[in-house]
Amino acid sequence: MKILFVARHVTYFRNFDSVLALLASRGHEIHLAVERDETQGLGGAALIERLTADYPSITFGEAPGRERNEWARLSSKIRLAFDYVRYLDPLYDGTPRLRSRAAERAPAFAVAFGASPWARRAVARWMVRRVLRAADAALPRSASIEAFLREQRPDAMLITPLVGVVGSPQPDYVRTACAMGIPTALAVWSWDHLSSKALIREVPDRVLVWNDIQRAEAKRFHGVSSSRVVVTGAQCFDRWFDRRPSRDRAAFCAAMGLPADRPFVMYVGSALFRGSPSESDFIMRWIARLRASEDPNVRRVAILVRPHPQRLDEWRRVDVSGLTDVAVRSANPVTEDARADYFDALFHSSAVVGLNTSAFLEAGIVGRPVLAIVPPEYRDNQEGTLHFRYLTDVSGGLVRVSRSLDEHVGQLTGVLASAADVHAGRQFVATFLRPHGLDQPATPRFADAVEQMERLVSRRRGRASSPVGRLALKTMVAIGESPKYRAWMFDEEERSYEEWRRRKGEIRSRNRKAGLTPEQQAEAERDMRAHRAES
Repeated sequence: MKILFVARHVTYFRNFDSVLALLASRGHEIHLAVERDETQGLGGAALIERLTADYPSITFGEAPGRERNEWARLSSKIRLAFDYVRYLDPLYDGTPRLRSRAAERAPAFAVAFGASPWARRAVARWMVRRVLRAADAALPRSASIEAFLREQRPDAMLITPLVGVVGSPQPDYVRTACAMGIPTALAVWSWDHLSSKALIREVPDRVLVWNDIQRAEAKRFHGVSSSRVVVTGAQCFDRWFDRRPSRDRAAFCAAMGLPADRPFVMYVGSALFRGSPSESDFIMRWIARLRASEDPNVRRVAILVRPHPQRLDEWRRVDVSGLTDVAVRSANPVTEDARADYFDALFHSSAVVGLNTSAFLEAGIVGRPVLAIVPPEYRDNQEGTLHFRYLTDVSGGLVRVSRSLDEHVGQLTGVLASAADVHAGRQFVATFLRPHGLDQPATPRFADAVEQMERLVSRRRGRASSPVGRLALKTMVAIGESPKYRAWMFDEEERSYEEWRRRKGEIRSRNRKAGLTPEQQAEAERDMRAHRAES
């Protein structure tokens, strides 16, 4: 069986490496294709090198996007507008950051609709979605993507994340594959992707999810029929269930530079929304509060901090060398050595602390108490999302929540005073990660679901364009080409740039009228550029 797996970038494959290895060992040919280079520092390149070295039937290459023409830009504008209208639903009134994130990327006409009284009416939102979906369906198919699929000739195509919040040609891959009769499947990448990312604009033949909660999300948020959804469990966590530590506690603590004669607490970093307060500053306050505790166990506890791989830059200015029994270590667990370090840290810790991160799920597998601090400045990243509630509500919950550092210290006092409960959060883990049974790994079920796709006959030929869609598309093209109205198609960054260009022109004109020399005008423009860079 020839399988094509299309991903946004190589790091996305890390949640499927066990499936890729199993499918390759079963004799299948797999081609991994990415839209763009790896996100810096996340370790995906090393993962690809290992997979292609271990399994000659796994190959790797580029996934071409749409041709660089008016349709590429317009398709992105239509889809980002569609995503923004999704977040106007009252369901997201309690998640303002999700809504504002979508507004930053949406074209001005969609944002204007969101600010109007019409946006509060369900029928108006439905009509706008229908028009946008019709315009999307009227877009011509990409010749480069079609040529790529004809070259690959896969028996099935997997794709992830498909629900990315930035413009991407991935919906075009699904649409083109459907038109060519190639069975398609969305491989859901993470626990929050169906609730807090973009909408599934082109519904594949199969949607492979972790649990019944995601099955319900697929139907509720994306309109995916339950018959298309396959619950496999969370294959990306299989590696942690039966694992044993690579070294004893004394050896691990020595490697980390921590004392072995007392417990240590591990703080796990979160990705966080862009513009969120610095987590490193918060962690330093957290450490200071622990060291000021009246309880000697909390005051003397050793601390291991693992920053999130996407937020390492903010740690470059942090110096912990003067802090006693504090270590900072970070490596994305995509290599065997990095995974050993990470698992050993979980296993030997007495508690795991953080804001909102999938590392909580791994801590639950190992059976460590999980303490989530919910301060007001990070509300958007926690209670301002839908998936954080799963940590507290599903099957008795996984985390213990505190709303201040003082409350957190009280919780930690209780945890350190008692032996760790290895069964903490066990029911949550069973429901959320291994719904077919704690002893039933998800990887074989995922691989079985992929193999069954070979027997699927994708009879869908994509959504046909309609007169409404063609008219809407023609109107958007005209607006985009109009000097007077094209700003209606600009996103927030483009609007900001256009405003800066306008102001620059006015200042240039004023400076010329004031009789400034060319050197003085050049100096004024340098000041303008510096001011814009700072803002």
